[in-house]
Amino acid sequence: MNPETEQRRKERLDRGVKIRSDGLYALMSWRELSYLLFPRLVLIVGILILPLVMPTMYWQRVISIVCIYAMLALSFDFLAHHVGLVSLGGAFFIGTGGYIAALLNTSFGLPPVLTIPIATVAGAVFCTLLLLPCLPLRGVYFAIVTLMYPLLLARVIEALDIFGGTDGILGVESFANRWIEQYFIIAMVLLFLFGSRRLMTQDLGLVLRAVKDNDQAVRASGMSVTYYKTIAVFIASAMGCLGGAYLVHLYMWAGLSMLALDFSILPIAATVIGGSGTLVGPVLGAFILVPISELLRAFGTLRIVFYALILLGFIIFRSEGIMVYGQRKYHQFEKWVKI
Repeated sequence: MNPETEQRRKERLDRGVKIRSDGLYALMSWRELSYLLFPRLVLIVGILILPLVMPTMYWQRVISIVCIYAMLALSFDFLAHHVGLVSLGGAFFIGTGGYIAALLNTSFGLPPVLTIPIATVAGAVFCTLLLLPCLPLRGVYFAIVTLMYPLLLARVIEALDIFGGTDGILGVESFANRWIEQYFIIAMVLLFLFGSRRLMTQDLGLVLRAVKDNDQAVRASGMSVTYYKTIAVFIASAMGCLGGAYLVHLYMWAGLSMLALDFSILPIAATVIGGSGTLVGPVLGAFILVPISELLRAFGTLRIVFYALILLGFIIFRSEGIMVYGQRKYHQFEKWVKI
């Protein structure tokens, strides 16, 4: 056929790929492989080069704070969308992990390479044990309980003057150099992000979704709903406790501000902006929301007004979130093919 007269039509790029890639990556060509890997590579490479392109050390420090909020947003989305537990305990997780890491470093002389993993696991166990009696609760009731824990801990520390009281724990050891400081938390964000996505495709992830959708059916199958909720809470609290343990070595101080409600509220806003239920959406939302908050700091108290307007705009015009919108547009790309 003459190339000038051959007929062509438009075809979506994801045709023949999406169905095969929902559960199994049975790809037929390098083009299909690149189609699936391109968004993931953009995310990974984009996050990894952020410390290199930031103009000042101040903004490099902001990236570290963004990663902490990203882990909290990922933790919130994991519990809320995939398990059905709406948790407002971000500040509870941060404070627990932070105080444990600070005490291990200042009282026992352990370096950050040991305090962070120990505080992550020990803090997750502590948070899970305190939340264990509340696991039968759902919806707003569980959310209220998780919101009360950081407020309760803050008042106890202040009233009993323990763990440094209102002055906090001073003299916490910092990281060896700024590159370790930067890329450690970035690596943890990527690890928990892709680990969570992988987990939700395994048998445990399927059971967790079943717990959210119909816990009575799970009980009828002879499985313990409380057991699987405990596992989910442990994973989610470990993300937050790791962020808190990292934060005290970043600031070289642990205090009552680690129990502030910002750590409970901002992750929810990041999830709204990024897209609930996508796991990667809340991470992207944190990378958008926190820098905007820093840019608006020059406006003083007026920044709350701009901040609220931005959130209101996303809720009204993009309630599904940036990630869901971006995924839909990406799958709608078309190419010309021969008929």
